[in-house]
Amino acid sequence: MKYYVDCRAAAGGDGSENKPFNKIQQAADIAVAGDEVIVAPGIYREYVDPKNAGEEGKPIVYRSAKPREAHITGAEVLSGWTKVDGTVYTARVSNKIFGDYNPYTTLVSGDWFIAYFIAHTGDVYLNGKSMYEVQSLDEVKKAEPSDSAWDTEFSRYKWYAEQDTSTDETVFYANFLGRDPSKDNIEISVRRNGFYPSKEGVGYITLNGFVVSQAATQWAPPTAYQEGMVGPHWSKGWIIEDCEIYESKCSGISLGKYLQPENDNKWLKTKYKDGTQTERDCICQAQVEGWSKERIGSHIIRNCEIHDCGQTGIVGHLGGVFSLIENNHIHHINNKQNLAGAEIGGIKMHAAIDCIYRRNHIHHCTRGIWLDWQAQGTRVTQNFFHDNIPPQHPGKEIKAEVAEDLFIEVSHGPTLVDNNIFLSPRALKLATQGVAVIHNILAGSFTAVGRGCNNGAPNRPSPRYTPYHMKHRTEVAGFMTILHGDCKFYNNIFIQKPICDEFKARMVANEKNDWDDSNFVVGTVPYNNYPTFDEWKAQFEGYCGMGSETTDRYYSELPVWAGGNLYFNGAKPMSKETDAYVNSENNVEIDCEEKDGKIYLKTNLYELVSTGKVPADAMLCKLMHTEDIAPAFEPEQNYENPDGSPIIFNIDFFGKKRGEKPVAGPFADGSEIKDSLF
Repeated sequence: MKYYVDCRAAAGGDGSENKPFNKIQQAADIAVAGDEVIVAPGIYREYVDPKNAGEEGKPIVYRSAKPREAHITGAEVLSGWTKVDGTVYTARVSNKIFGDYNPYTTLVSGDWFIAYFIAHTGDVYLNGKSMYEVQSLDEVKKAEPSDSAWDTEFSRYKWYAEQDTSTDETVFYANFLGRDPSKDNIEISVRRNGFYPSKEGVGYITLNGFVVSQAATQWAPPTAYQEGMVGPHWSKGWIIEDCEIYESKCSGISLGKYLQPENDNKWLKTKYKDGTQTERDCICQAQVEGWSKERIGSHIIRNCEIHDCGQTGIVGHLGGVFSLIENNHIHHINNKQNLAGAEIGGIKMHAAIDCIYRRNHIHHCTRGIWLDWQAQGTRVTQNFFHDNIPPQHPGKEIKAEVAEDLFIEVSHGPTLVDNNIFLSPRALKLATQGVAVIHNILAGSFTAVGRGCNNGAPNRPSPRYTPYHMKHRTEVAGFMTILHGDCKFYNNIFIQKPICDEFKARMVANEKNDWDDSNFVVGTVPYNNYPTFDEWKAQFEGYCGMGSETTDRYYSELPVWAGGNLYFNGAKPMSKETDAYVNSENNVEIDCEEKDGKIYLKTNLYELVSTGKVPADAMLCKLMHTEDIAPAFEPEQNYENPDGSPIIFNIDFFGKKRGEKPVAGPFADGSEIKDSLF
């Protein structure tokens, strides 16, 4: 059955092509497995709550008749602005428009949110772009720029809201800096979600070709009900494709956790158990309440543009297992810096079990991808990361958070990172173990090696115990602290880029921070003091059982492997890397540029190879297979495909096949750099 929707149609339609519905929700109320809902171009100011699930092989498909021309928005136009003083205007709206959820009396809050950042879930938009909330009319009038915001000039556009209880209205004040609000499009967010089932288990939905924007979403930590502007709400088999997702107050797409009423933001609400402990409780509770491969996850997000969201582009805990996230353009996430906490990134996923992140272009985010806990069987492959760092202004202190392209935290692995390009000054934050890094270009440093895994108690041990799982399943196999190491680095190209003084100063400030460090030297050098496998194995010679000599062997750092890597411009290998190629004679340049709407890599590396300044033989390396890589220690699991089959690392960044004698880095051969990356 096909249902048609057109916002320009008269009321009373029956969903036929000749008499379409004028609200998407009318079709969402009745569509069942195998049905298709075709939506005409236009702006749909409604919350779409799909009532029925599809079936495997028979999804319910919601399709924009013309790609990205059907626009679901959580905002309403706010008109009637009157001048208060200078460039400041005021307008008001009846609170009846909000129903039982007023975004201007609801504060952003939750576990791991830094509560001294006061922000409401609502926003005011100037021509589709959210302005900056402040706490008083006086601050609106001053219109001072934010030193933390990435767009400093636009941060002067301020708004403030208060309640008039005598009329039951929300009163807005906004500084439009000389613009006329009667001539611009001024909107306020009114609805909490865009396209999102209110109940759990509404699976096998396809959302194709829509624009979804401006929802008043709440903070989405792993120990709470995680909502998004779009998402499957604890179900299976969704496909979100060819969509544009932007300006969600917190998260654009959620593949997140369901509501556990007795364990929802419990750290914030009761205080007695730390969030790390309540997170372990959440996982175990989900296990007995139906979290399994058969019921949850296996979603696909592909070919989407996701941008300008306050917390994350994509968020999830538990609900995103076995998912594929590919060919997305994710950018400008958390750039306002008006929200802060431990759950921020272009993608922030807990328990990304057997998830694949492939061919995504991620840039200008506070952090690119953050894989937290249980990145088991996770693969990050063929992605391009750059500019995931605050703007740098010579002579001006960097006040915004400084993060990295990829953060893997307190996971036991195996986590596979292959055939990527990392160009931000901090490439990988590795407060973790069980990671294989293969055939990448890395022009940024490794940080937090050997630290960042305790829970911050100043005077007592506070190690974080995190779970590992049965292979390719959700069932918990055990819990363990992070021993560090158990990392493998093969066939990578490390290039040290110049670091500006302001960034160095910001990094040095982290020198004594147990959660981070000040390393900005590119290469495997942070692993200098880690054992080789033979050194580690020697600790276990002879009898190790009850009554044997007590040693630290079961709690010492795990071994680290490296081979086939190249180092340029002062990038440094770890001391025990026996075959590292180090070239300090030639300056290797690397950056990216946009031409005619396409992104290209700019580097002279392959020119240096072709002219013999870098020997061609130095680029040659071993063709790697799953069996060449030591399994992740704790789960005893190989670096393999989600179905358990082995991987041959013979496919490069572009999908081109490598030969039996491949070259290091993400390309099968240097001629490919003439091709656009995206």
